Parts: sequence; C-alpha cells; structure tokens
Amino acid sequence: MAIGKTMGDTIEKRLADLGVTLPAAAAPAANYVPFAMSGKLLFTAGQLPLKDGKLQAAGLLGRDIDTAAGREGAKHCAINILAQAKAALGDLGQIVRVVKITVFVASTPDFTEQHLVANGASDLLVAALGDRGKHARSAVGVAALPLNAAVEVEAIFEVA
Repeated sequence: MAIGKTMGDTIEKRLADLGVTLPAAAAPAANYVPFAMSGKLLFTAGQLPLKDGKLQAAGLLGRDIDTAAGREGAKHCAINILAQAKAALGDLGQIVRVVKITVFVASTPDFTEQHLVANGASDLLVAALGDRGKHARSAVGVAALPLNAAVEVEAIFEVA
C-alpha cells in the first residue's frame, strides 16, 4: 500500500476498530516543543497517560498501581504520541515506520516489570500501524515523572 492518504485512512480505521479516537495533540507544559523534525525523522516529546485531560495512571508501579494498570497507561501514552505525529504530519499515512520508543516507568526500586508496562505502548503502535509500528525500544525505571504520572513515552518516527 502506498504511503499517504490511503495508509492514513487505514491507520485511522485501525484505531477506530480498536475503539481509539485520537485526541487533539497536547500543548507543551514548559519551554519545549511537542515534536521536532530532523531530516526524515520525527521526534515526539514525552507523552503522559492523559485522556480527556486526566491522568489515567498515577503513582509508582510496585507500590500504587499494578503492571496491568501501568500497561494501560502506556497505551494512553502511545495514543498521545500518535496525536502528536498527526499534528506534525497532518496525515498518519506519512509515517514510514516507528524507529524507536523509550518508555519511562515510575517504579519502586524492586519493580522489574518495566518491559511488561512498555508492552501497552508497543502493542497499540503495532495494532494501529501494522509492520510500520514494529520498533526498537527501551523500558526504563525512574524514581518519579511529571504530575506523578506512572509512565511517559517518547517516540522517533521515520516519515515520508
């Protein structure tokens, strides 16, 4: 399938089939831009698990929420990443592939399931983009994230 409008429509249909409606891209909360282009690469700023302006996963994994709730939070982060990509590109069909995502998981020192939390973002990207959504990934445990978010995800896309 050619990159462009047809692929963009397919991605939007896949998202709809998943029950996902992309929100408006979030505005930056500080002195940064929500996305940046360099050549054929699109970098997103870290996206939190926000839905309708409300945090969907808060606190520390291993203390306040479980792995399943963290995974769902990562899925919301991925939805917000796609919203940023659409704002940057105008059409998700311009995505050639997801190159890499980095998933930051606010967690206790003994929590070791960051990779399972990250699957929430990875699974959504592959479900929405098919083979174009397959990516390299890092899943990193951190002490805290902005707004007490449990997870934050950033992405690098190759674009047409």
